[in-house]
Amino acid sequence: MTATADRYLYLTRHGEASSDESTLTENGRRQAALLAERLSGAPLTAIHHGPLARAKETAQVIGERLAGVPVLPSAPAGDYIPYMPRREELPEESAGRLLGRLAGFPAPEREKGPGLAQQALALFTGPVAGGEPRHELVVTHNFLVGWLFRDALDAPKWRWTGINHANAALTVIRYAPGRPPAVLLFNDTGHLPAGLRWTGFPPELHV
Repeated sequence: MTATADRYLYLTRHGEASSDESTLTENGRRQAALLAERLSGAPLTAIHHGPLARAKETAQVIGERLAGVPVLPSAPAGDYIPYMPRREELPEESAGRLLGRLAGFPAPEREKGPGLAQQALALFTGPVAGGEPRHELVVTHNFLVGWLFRDALDAPKWRWTGINHANAALTVIRYAPGRPPAVLLFNDTGHLPAGLRWTGFPPELHV
């Protein structure tokens, strides 16, 4: 029987991006640097990031400050719609509004997203083979954090919607053999000063 060990999955959303999303803002680079400082004591073995510039640059800023931790591109860590809900799954009062919003995203994000989301679950969740715990950081986007978080809670698939994650905030999920996943942190912004929290979100979501 193959031995398995704990996986500690560290999730973050990229730092604040420029209006055209081609690079990080100065705030975004500062957010990434502060997250790296927060993670400096964690025994990370890899930093995975999605292919878009804002995730790649965030991962690079973190990697430059965490010596010896490889920075690895990963398509499943990208920005896409992880699951397209059916109307009958959704609360009647909000179904039309939500489906209309999702329909506005580019077709490739909606069509390819579910397959990438399943790959993300296979790559990043569950206990790991061998006898040593694994600590990995995934630098990704709001939707994938919501998807992996709702999976850890065994919530309905459509509940990835409505889960918001701040730029460079930290979520940590532990996957232990023989136990359900445990959310150790969610959307923790304790390493960020007040002015760098909830960038990009409307004021009513600043908490």
